Amino acid sequence: MVTSDQRRRQLAREKFERQQKRRAEAQQKARRRTRIIVAAIAVALVAGAGAYTNFRTESAADGAKEPVEFPSPSASESSSPEPKMAIDAKAKYTMALTTNHGAVSIAMDAAKTPHTVNSFKHLADKKYFDNTKCHRLTTANIFVLQCGDPKGDGSGGPGYNIPDENLGALGKPGADGTVTFKAGTVAMANTMRPNTGGSQFFLVYKDTKLPPQFTPFGTMDAAGLKAVQDVAKGGVEGGATDGAPKKAVTIEKAVVGKA
Repeated sequence: MVTSDQRRRQLAREKFERQQKRRAEAQQKARRRTRIIVAAIAVALVAGAGAYTNFRTESAADGAKEPVEFPSPSASESSSPEPKMAIDAKAKYTMALTTNHGAVSIAMDAAKTPHTVNSFKHLADKKYFDNTKCHRLTTANIFVLQCGDPKGDGSGGPGYNIPDENLGALGKPGADGTVTFKAGTVAMANTMRPNTGGSQFFLVYKDTKLPPQFTPFGTMDAAGLKAVQDVAKGGVEGGATDGAPKKAVTIEKAVVGKA
C-alpha cells in the first residue's frame, strides 16, 4: 500500500522530471536557433587578415548531421585613407568583369553607394582586380561567390576601409534579423564590423538571407548571373560547402566606367 507521503514524493519526482524535459527541449530549440543565426553570420562573406575563428553549423541543404566549419577571418586594420572622391556621384556606372567563365556586367548607382563605386573605380583603374581569383564559393545556407582578394585566400585588401552604404535598400529585417539578398545582387564583404569594407565583394547566385550589414552596391546582368550559377553547380573543392570553387574562377580584367 502506497502511503500519502510516498505518493507526494512520487508526484514531486514526476513534476521535476517534466520540468527537466521541458527545460531540455527549450535548450535544444535555442541551440538550433543559434546554429541558424551563426550559419548566416559565419558564412557571411567576411574579409580581412589575421587570425581565424571557427563557427560551426549543420548544413541545411543536405541535412548532414556532421557540423561544417566556416573559417572567418578576423578584423584587419586599415593603414591608409580611402581614395579621394573622383567620380560623378550622381551617375550610374558599370563594372565589367572579364572572367575565364565569361563576362559579368555589374550595374552600379553612385548616388546610392558613392564611396563604394569610387573605390572600385580607383582600384580597377590601377588593374588591382586583374588576374585575381574568386577564392570562395558557399553552397549551403548562403549562396555566393566571393572575389576581390589579390592574395586569393580571403586575407587580402587594399590597405584602406570604406564606409557601409545603402544598408536599408533590401528592406526591414525579419524576426530572425536578416534580409534577403536576391540572386544577382553584388555586395561588399567586410569583417563583420561597421565600415570595414575593402576590396572583397560577393556575387549572390541564389536568394540568400543575411544580416543587413553588407553594402549592396550592384546588380549582375542575366549572362553574368548564369555564369556564376554554372560555377556554383560545379560545387566546392573536396565536396565541402564552403571553400574554393571546383571550377576555378579568374577575373582576367576589371573595368569601371559610366554606364
